[in-house]
Amino acid sequence: MPLVLDGKKLALELAEELKVKVFGLFQRPKLAIVMVGDNAASELYVRNKLVYAERVGISAELIRLDKSASQHKIFGTVAELNENDSVHGIIVQAPLPDRSCQERIFDTILAEKDVDGFSATNIGRLCNGQRDCLIACTPLGILTLLAKNNINLAGRHVVIIGRGRIVGRPLSILLSQKFENCNATVTLCHSESRNLAEIARTADVLIAATGQPKFVTKDMVKEGAVLVDVGISSVRDDTCPSGSRLCGDIDFDDVYHICSAITPVPGGVGPMTVAMLMRNTLQAYEKFALRT
Repeated sequence: MPLVLDGKKLALELAEELKVKVFGLFQRPKLAIVMVGDNAASELYVRNKLVYAERVGISAELIRLDKSASQHKIFGTVAELNENDSVHGIIVQAPLPDRSCQERIFDTILAEKDVDGFSATNIGRLCNGQRDCLIACTPLGILTLLAKNNINLAGRHVVIIGRGRIVGRPLSILLSQKFENCNATVTLCHSESRNLAEIARTADVLIAATGQPKFVTKDMVKEGAVLVDVGISSVRDDTCPSGSRLCGDIDFDDVYHICSAITPVPGGVGPMTVAMLMRNTLQAYEKFALRT
């Protein structure tokens, strides 16, 4: 039986650790969440972040902007938060209705407040091996989930399917660094990769971040591999009362009998992403406190 990597359980355990740390601080760290529009998935993600923040004692403010908000309005909102010393972490919830300005908005957030770890500055620092930079939450959550389950990546072959800037690319950089539990040999695959199934079968650890439900099947998995599923999609299922259910990029039932460990969807990587956001907010606060 493979080990099911329970991110929900671990996130709750980490919440208790964070709560103790926050309780001992001079003031509560503050996270500002800027949300543009009313994307249904974003509403769920933001709600989970607010609930977790309350659990650990971090003050979280949700700033809602209409989906028709101009770029000037969004940039202005971020600029005000950058100048506000009572705000220690800032995120702009993706995706934005107008994605053409998304990258520039991420880069507008001060690096020391960029708790999503999306800015060019923090990605550049990660490339340079600066362990104390703010690391993108999902990659950091994956690393933490593996490490807490005693899965050390040093010297192992990690194949990542998906090169997106939020998960795939920063994850490939992180896992190849000379950091604790990293030092992996990393192959980053994408839509133009040839012989993808053949490459995937060489992986000791296979990470799927494609956004395509059940993309990874047993013919792509080596016996005994560790499988990490980043994707979450809603698929039709007439057996469910709602008519649909959530599933990941990995066909869980198809690969379950041949892997050594696997993350479930939901309850795997998602809760760890939220936990790392709060950890990054605490880190940003601690650095701010040292400067003042």
